[in-house]
Amino acid sequence: MNTLNKPNPVLLIHGIFDTIRIFNRMSRYLQNLGWDVYSLNLVPNYGILGLDKLAKQVDDYISKKFPPNQPLDLIGFSMGGIVSRYYVQRLGGIERVERFITISSPHNGTLTAYALNLAAPKQMRPKSDFLEDLNQDIALLEQINFTSIWTPYDAMILPARSSQIPVGRDIKINVLLHAWMVSDEKVFKVIVEELKAALKSKLNVNFIS
Repeated sequence: MNTLNKPNPVLLIHGIFDTIRIFNRMSRYLQNLGWDVYSLNLVPNYGILGLDKLAKQVDDYISKKFPPNQPLDLIGFSMGGIVSRYYVQRLGGIERVERFITISSPHNGTLTAYALNLAAPKQMRPKSDFLEDLNQDIALLEQINFTSIWTPYDAMILPARSSQIPVGRDIKINVLLHAWMVSDEKVFKVIVEELKAALKSKLNVNFIS
């Protein structure tokens, strides 16, 4: 494959209580279509560490794994989408992430976050200082290809429409369970479309398929 046409590496960021194993099916699907797929385990994964601290782990991983001039495409599931947003909006990720997809992420908080009195869940509560701060300059995401994928049947993100934000593309897919969003082929097909989409800043460039 000509390096000029080689797609960006894709980095997957998991949610609370998850590990990289939740992406096994998605990783295989994307790899079979020619993407180089990476992921890391956020540690610890059960909420005791704040999302800003977890985002620093993402930043460190990217700095060690990829050369500084390597653009990336980033996919975050559930809490991982908010961790990824912090990386993009606060840790300089906006400079190297070209396509950013969140899947069932509580951009406006979730009522289920009241179940645990730990740092990360507190930050994912509706109207938390953390989310209010991120949402103040949400327009930053307009600089890149941003997509939010969500399901109206989500019982983990309450209300489900919390995954909707007023930037980028909003794509609703009817999947019955939160966890199935990272193993459903309907979602995979949308992800592939979004990863293949021309970049905002390069819409006038002729791409060779």
